[in-house]
Amino acid sequence: MLFTAHEIKETVDMFLRYKLDIRAITLGVSLLDCACSTGDATRKKIREKLLRIAGPLVKTGHDIETEYGIPIINKRISVTPIAIVAASCDEEDFTPFAKILDDTARELGVDFIGGFSALVQKGLTTGDERLIMSLPRALSQTERTCASVNVAASKSGINMDAVRLMGEIIKRTAEETAARDGVGCAKLVVFCNAPEDNPFMAGAFHGAGEAESALNVGVSGPGVVKAALENCRGASFDELADTIKKTAFKITRMGQLVGMEAARRIGVPFGILDLSLAPTPAVGDSVARILEEMGLEAAGTHGTTAALAMLTDMVKKGGIMASTHVGGFSGAFIPVSEDEGMVAAVKNGFITLDKLEAMTSVCSVGLDMIPLPGDVTAATISAIIADEMAIGMVNNKTTAVRVIPVPGKKAGEWAEFGGLLGGAPIMAVNAAKSDAFISRGGRIPAPIHSFKN
Repeated sequence: MLFTAHEIKETVDMFLRYKLDIRAITLGVSLLDCACSTGDATRKKIREKLLRIAGPLVKTGHDIETEYGIPIINKRISVTPIAIVAASCDEEDFTPFAKILDDTARELGVDFIGGFSALVQKGLTTGDERLIMSLPRALSQTERTCASVNVAASKSGINMDAVRLMGEIIKRTAEETAARDGVGCAKLVVFCNAPEDNPFMAGAFHGAGEAESALNVGVSGPGVVKAALENCRGASFDELADTIKKTAFKITRMGQLVGMEAARRIGVPFGILDLSLAPTPAVGDSVARILEEMGLEAAGTHGTTAALAMLTDMVKKGGIMASTHVGGFSGAFIPVSEDEGMVAAVKNGFITLDKLEAMTSVCSVGLDMIPLPGDVTAATISAIIADEMAIGMVNNKTTAVRVIPVPGKKAGEWAEFGGLLGGAPIMAVNAAKSDAFISRGGRIPAPIHSFKN
């Protein structure tokens, strides 16, 4: 494919002026063949396999950055859910598995490793329960290990026993990392319809239906989209939509190139490309500012959900034409602490938790990186999770909850998590209780349209 001089200049501007980057290259590795009857033997196999397969990952990423001039922000690994891998071992506490993942990730030089995970949408196995009960300790004693629990699916409904349990686990995880504003919860996400090929943390894991290994890529670029829309002020929605679609195509084409080349050099299959507008705390890298460029005075005001729906859809439509294998989430992320525009909107009172919930019905993920008051109850957290799971289940889409109760702090105070996790004002929750609702247990059945066989 030949490139014109204008296209080359346009691509250079994307990198230098508008913060375009490869947000993550994530090497998925199956650990199914590492399962043994003892924890020590299983962990030894896990370490040996990760060092063998993922050894070239970081160097490959750096080499591509140097040769192509394309920033790759994170190099990551995702593994088979540890609740499955460790189920046959003789240990009650799975924290040592989180530690071996953390130590191996540090040895390899990767930024994060995901897959300290369990899939419990229909019920909990012994391995699932052991992993979930280990989460507070595991996340407080590791830095790079990320965890996820899938508690709902459109085909199976919502496991409300797991939802209740996760509210308690999130509270305990926050308390274990109270000295750092509950940051352990920033590495834990609760899913409905979790994708098996997601390159983004904290929810990445290597699904049981995946190959032995695969290289997945996550592309970002909110600044590029906003810059493109600056030339469309006063234009109709038709022109706006077309501009977003064309821009998404260009971003995805670059991501496809990097992903295929990285997979070739590492010697693994190329998996998927996740085209998601994932923001950072840096100015000029905000999804909220894209929404405002569409004509909203501030993200969160009336019209925000409609603007986000169009943005997400056009990103997918543009990206799908530029890559053979699009997967993961693909769309637009709206994390609060990781987006300076979202932080500003929360500070000014334009975005509330209820408005965010409405926005998640049309975005890529869900309630993400939201600090909550330290005195929020476990039942209230569970109810927040249940609401978000219902949106995902009924709409047959992935939704997630990553909320962070901040011990000792109240609504309106500041929580700081550092780095790409950013910081944000603590958001108020509804004062009315949901305890009796959450205590019922059981399962909320799948919706009628789930029966498609």
